[in-house]
Amino acid sequence: MTAAAAYSAGAVARRLGVAVTTLRTWHQRYGMGPSLHEPGHHRRYTEQDIERLEVMQRLIVQGVAPHEAARWALRAPASSSGSPPSGSGDFAAAARGLHRAALRLDAPAVRQRVAAAVHDLGVVVAWDQVLRPVLAAIGERHSVTGALVEVEHLVSGCVSAVFGAVPRPDPTVPARILLACADEEQHSLPLEALGAGLAASGVATRMLGARVPPTALATAIRRTGPAAVLIWSQLRTTGDPAQLSVVLTAPWRPLVVAVGGPGWDLTDLPEGVSAPSSLTEALVLLTSAVG
Repeated sequence: MTAAAAYSAGAVARRLGVAVTTLRTWHQRYGMGPSLHEPGHHRRYTEQDIERLEVMQRLIVQGVAPHEAARWALRAPASSSGSPPSGSGDFAAAARGLHRAALRLDAPAVRQRVAAAVHDLGVVVAWDQVLRPVLAAIGERHSVTGALVEVEHLVSGCVSAVFGAVPRPDPTVPARILLACADEEQHSLPLEALGAGLAASGVATRMLGARVPPTALATAIRRTGPAAVLIWSQLRTTGDPAQLSVVLTAPWRPLVVAVGGPGWDLTDLPEGVSAPSSLTEALVLLTSAVG
C-alpha cells in the first residue's frame, strides 16, 4: 500500500499562498492542523488536511468568519466545493427589512434586525452583505435630497451598539492589535466591524476610534507595543500617507502596519504598508500577525 503523501507546514503555506504563522494560528485557534504523525518528526499535513484548509480559505475570501469557515471545513467531505450550508440567510431580504425599519425610525426593530444579521451571518458577512449596503443606500439618498440624516444616525448607533455587544476575549488575553481612524476621519463603523469580527474569532484589540492625530497614535504605539496597527480612512481628505511615518519610524515598529478604507491612494503608500482590500483580508492579515 502506498504511503500517504506528507507535507511540511512550509510546503503547505507555499501551496496556499499564506504565511506559516497563519497556518499555526488556524491550527491553534480552529483545530485546522496536520493530522499525520511520524515518530520522531513534526506532524505533517496530508492531502485531506490541505483540501480542508483550501475550503476554509475559500470561505474566508467569501466573507465567512474564520471560526465559522473552519467549523464548516472540518465537517465537510473532502470533495466539498466549500459552499456553506443552505439557509445562511437571504441578504437582500434582510437588507430590505432593515431599511424599512430604519425609515420608520423604529429603533427596537432596527436593533433587532442588526443583531439577527450578525448572529446568523457572522460580523463580516453581515456588514458586507446587509448593514453596509443599507447605510450606503441611505447615504446616497441623503446626497441627492439632503434628507435622512436622522435615519443614518439611528442605524449607525444601532450597528455600533450591536458590534460593541459582541463578546470580547477574556481580559487576560493581551490586546496586540491597535485599530484607529486616520486624523480627522469620523467614519469609524467599518473599524468597529473589524474589531467585532476579530473579537468573534477570539482576538483582542485596542480601539482608538475616530479622529486620531498622528501624535496620539504614536503615543499609543509607544505605550502599548502592538504587533499590528490598522488605520482607517473613508475619505480622500483624511488619507494623507504622511501620517503613517509616525508608525513606520516608531522605535518599536509593529510587525504589521496596514491601512483600510477607500480614502487611501494605494499608489502613494510608503513601503512596508499593507492595504487589505476587504474586511476579510484585514481580519486574516491581523490575525496572522498575532498568531
